[in-house]
Amino acid sequence: MVDDHPSPSAVDASRAVRAVIGRLRRRIRAAGDTGDISLTQATVLARLLDRDGLANSDLAAAEGMRHQSMASQVAALADLGLVERRPDPGDGRRQLIALTPAGRQRAEAGRQARGEWLAAEFEHRCTEEERLTVIAAMAVLERLAHA
Repeated sequence: MVDDHPSPSAVDASRAVRAVIGRLRRRIRAAGDTGDISLTQATVLARLLDRDGLANSDLAAAEGMRHQSMASQVAALADLGLVERRPDPGDGRRQLIALTPAGRQRAEAGRQARGEWLAAEFEHRCTEEERLTVIAAMAVLERLAHA
């Protein structure tokens, strides 16, 4: 008979990873200096930077939001000239949300600021040995993410 209960160390590791990732994610997002847009709107810009031309429903699902809530976020970004709506070439009834040049610049600047903040934190708060330990741990977490 196989024991279906995880070991105490697996439970502890699960709790620790979830807690730290949540806190670190919030700190990284805050380091992006969103300025006049909300964190949700900044996340939409970042998501479009990775895959430009997403439907409103795709963005809503990715952020765990209702379609109507995402529509208002996208409308605010469009009013600021950061995104535009384009017809979906595969389905004329749908519109795809795409970055404008200003939106792309804003998303890239935010991504760079977040990356620079995290690199600086690693540089100032961690030893070389700790940084190498983090790199090794990321390989383990990456394996879990693709299981």
